[in-house]
Amino acid sequence: MPRDETEGYHFAVIRRAIDRIDAAGGEALSLEALATEMTMSPAHFQRVFSRWVGVSPKRYQQYLTLGHARSLMRDRFTTLAAADTLGLSGSGRLHDLFLKWEAMSPGDYAQKGAGLTIAYGYFDGPFGDTLAMATDKGLCGLAFTEETGRDAAFADMAARWPEARYVEAPENLAPLVAAAFAQSGEARLHLIGAPFQIKVWEALLSVPSGHVTTYSEIARAIGNPRAVRAVGTAVGRNPISYLIPCHRALRKTGALGGYHWGLPVKRALLAWEGARADAEAG
Repeated sequence: MPRDETEGYHFAVIRRAIDRIDAAGGEALSLEALATEMTMSPAHFQRVFSRWVGVSPKRYQQYLTLGHARSLMRDRFTTLAAADTLGLSGSGRLHDLFLKWEAMSPGDYAQKGAGLTIAYGYFDGPFGDTLAMATDKGLCGLAFTEETGRDAAFADMAARWPEARYVEAPENLAPLVAAAFAQSGEARLHLIGAPFQIKVWEALLSVPSGHVTTYSEIARAIGNPRAVRAVGTAVGRNPISYLIPCHRALRKTGALGGYHWGLPVKRALLAWEGARADAEAG
């Protein structure tokens, strides 16, 4: 099975495991019980989990509890850089992936994508079926479709740039998507949004994997401390999931808040990153 298909299969197993763990109401489930629920042998289930997150299913359950977000707030909270250090273009790293991004000008954004050709395609990724979109400057959309379905995800993304021309051409996106999923190499991003939204998205890019921040912290970092609600809206409008890590934004209480692509995916993302960060540190 190719790597991307394997990763998608692993996420499908994780999704089912999350549902089963939630249904247990906080009761710890043994490896044997979880494996039976997943219709897998304990040894195979253990291998799938360990390969996907680097820790055992028993330990991984700790990262899927509702209290995990609060523990992240306590132990891995990130205070973002001051507003004057944030610009509208730059570069950053996500593990071994080098991100280069460019922001669309406000004038171009106001044209709602007129004159743009956006290629799109569907890919098996580490968090299930994924819709990717790109202009000739880089990825402009990365959407998880597991919760909404492909048609709804495409309609949602295309509505952001209604005047653009859309062409199905997965072969054009394959290298960018492969780098993004492998978290190695280089991925170019084309941020298509209003200036305020782009500031919020760039602030998110400064939150390290395995860490979290809050909507109010982002608002302070971009110089608008009272714009918490507007920041929340901009976070929810982030079109490039996973790479622009809107899943790392929580409420001050440690509650997960919302997630455009579904809370099960947000919890899986935080659990996966938290487990990997701890495994690397240990």
